Amino acid sequence: MQKIKTQIFKSSAPKQLIFSAMLWLAIVSGALLFAPKGILSVVHLDEVVSANSHYIGLAFIIGIAFIITQVVNYFLDEAISVLKTKRATEVIEEKVKLLDPTERALLREFFLQGETVLTLPQDETAVKSLVATNIIEHLGNQKHYAIQGPTADYKISMRARIYLNRQVLRLPVGEPSQEEMQNLIKARPTFANNLTGPRKHAA
Repeated sequence: MQKIKTQIFKSSAPKQLIFSAMLWLAIVSGALLFAPKGILSVVHLDEVVSANSHYIGLAFIIGIAFIITQVVNYFLDEAISVLKTKRATEVIEEKVKLLDPTERALLREFFLQGETVLTLPQDETAVKSLVATNIIEHLGNQKHYAIQGPTADYKISMRARIYLNRQVLRLPVGEPSQEEMQNLIKARPTFANNLTGPRKHAA
C-alpha cells in the first residue's frame, strides 16, 4: 500500500497531502465505527460516537471512496503506459523493416562517427520520420542557421537500439575494407557533411 501511495502522487506534494489526509480520515472514522463499545467507553467516546455516527459514517465513506478512486486511477495509468510502450515498440519493429536508404544512412552515422548524440537538421524528412516512429529522440539544444536551417541534438532511443544491428544498418562485419568504406561514404545522406556531435555551435 505504501509503495502504491508514494507512486500515485510522487510528483505532487499537495496531492500527497490530500491522499494522506483522506487515508487518516478513513482510518480514524473506521476505527470509531467498528471499535467495540467497551473500548469506546474506556476512552469516553461512546456517547460522542453514538450522537455523531451518521457524520462519522459519511466521513468513512468519503475517505474510502477517495482512496479507491486514486488506486484505480493509478492502475489505469499503469495499464495505459504499458499499452503505449507496447504500441511504440510495435511501431519501431515495423519501421526497422521499412527503412529507406536515407534513414538507414542517417542511423549509420551514429555508428560511423562513434557518437551517442548527433546534431541533425530538424527539417529533413528522414529526421522527422525517425522521430515520429520513436527510433530517434529529440534532446533539445535547438539552434538556427541562416543557410541550413534549424538543427537540434538527437540520439537513438533505448527501445530502438536492440533492433539496429549491423545487418539492419548494412554495416560490414568487423573492420571494413577500403572498398566497403568507400561504399559507406557514397551512401551517406546528402546532409552528412553537416552531421556533427552536440559540440557544434551556431555562427
